[in-house]
Amino acid sequence: MTILRRHDTGSIAHLVMNTPQKLNALSDEMLAALQTQIDSLHKESTIKVVVLSGVGKGFCAGHDIKQMNAARGEVDGGKAYYQDLFARCTAVMMGLQSLPQVVIAQVHGIATAAGCQLVASCDLAVASENTKFGVNGVNIGLFCSTPMVALSRNIPRKQAFELLTTGDFISASRAADLGLINRAVPVGELESEALKLATTIASKLSTAVKIGKRAFYQQLQMPLDQAYAYTSEVIVENLLDQDTVEGMEAFAEKRPPNWQVD
Repeated sequence: MTILRRHDTGSIAHLVMNTPQKLNALSDEMLAALQTQIDSLHKESTIKVVVLSGVGKGFCAGHDIKQMNAARGEVDGGKAYYQDLFARCTAVMMGLQSLPQVVIAQVHGIATAAGCQLVASCDLAVASENTKFGVNGVNIGLFCSTPMVALSRNIPRKQAFELLTTGDFISASRAADLGLINRAVPVGELESEALKLATTIASKLSTAVKIGKRAFYQQLQMPLDQAYAYTSEVIVENLLDQDTVEGMEAFAEKRPPNWQVD
């Protein structure tokens, strides 16, 4: 069985987590498969958008607890394994944001713990109305420290801390209100809504979107004055791109742009 399926429709790559019996847990194997695709997508200039989804009852239930428990049999009680596990998971989460393509999470069922982290690490997210979100590790005595990083960069701090300390779940509509996802849609419209969003983004000039995505995450880490200085350089770079020149001339002349790279 292929645990991470891929199929492409034009310039959109669809990655489908395919271990429904484990609720698409981020096992060692799943993390490796995701990293392989991230490494590959970095080199694929024809792909503009990535849609990440899962099969079965839920999007992703977080880390594989059975694998984590098995590591306790090691001489060090699993310490080396756990350190490596979270290093690999961090690489995947950060890798999604470092991709030149826009990554959309197509979420259904549940997204819990590291599964919620996965949603928060994607650039955009669309969820079915029946989806539940949680960082619920505290319910078994394990604070979701690494999921907290992505979560607290998506939603307000007090709401994030409440979820982390109570282990409570929130609905898709609440997740949308907080900013964890872009929108909640009826179950039967999830796939089409995610594809609609992906298609819209894929229709834009890819060089502009790549420049913009990189700048978006970079400027978030800067003080206001540095962010403006940095993005001023970025927008000048963008303005000098020949396809951007064509796009602006086409707008002024009221005609469709004739972009060369798309």
